[in-house]
Amino acid sequence: MPVQIGAEPDSGFDDPIGMLTDCHRRIKWFTSVLAQVAVRAQGRALTCEERTAVEGALHYFRESGPRHNHDEEDSVFPRLRLLGSATLQAEIERLEGEHAEADALHLEVVRLYAKWGADHGLPQDEEARLLATTQRLQQLYEAHIRVEEERVFPRATQVLDAATMATIGQEFKKRRS
Repeated sequence: MPVQIGAEPDSGFDDPIGMLTDCHRRIKWFTSVLAQVAVRAQGRALTCEERTAVEGALHYFRESGPRHNHDEEDSVFPRLRLLGSATLQAEIERLEGEHAEADALHLEVVRLYAKWGADHGLPQDEEARLLATTQRLQQLYEAHIRVEEERVFPRATQVLDAATMATIGQEFKKRRS
């Protein structure tokens, strides 16, 4: 991800909710890359720069995406389920379902970009499928992130005490070691 001068530094393990929010920024960036390349490169082979951008985005989702989902589903969501309302619990269930939908969309994006690279192009029907899939992925994440950042994460910071947040941060750290 490009470095922005003056940007806030990424959060550390002492701020697990901040880490998730930082990851959301990267998710938005990399889904945008996947969608933009699909639009701009229609009807031709990918340039070296486009291939590199796509490979970087796909690598991010392959390595960091599952870890992010585990951070939410294994560390944050279960604790919120214990302390949250029925409404919050329903939101968490929906968010977990969206993780599964995003995983399926990512598999299709990977398949189509791999074919594009190998064949130096895609047939029109598969180009259209890639466009639709990357657009759906962007829409899904936009709405998903909005719910997490506007409703779920603020609730987490209200109901989870400092010791619980520290434990969550250590769980995040363990997933990365």
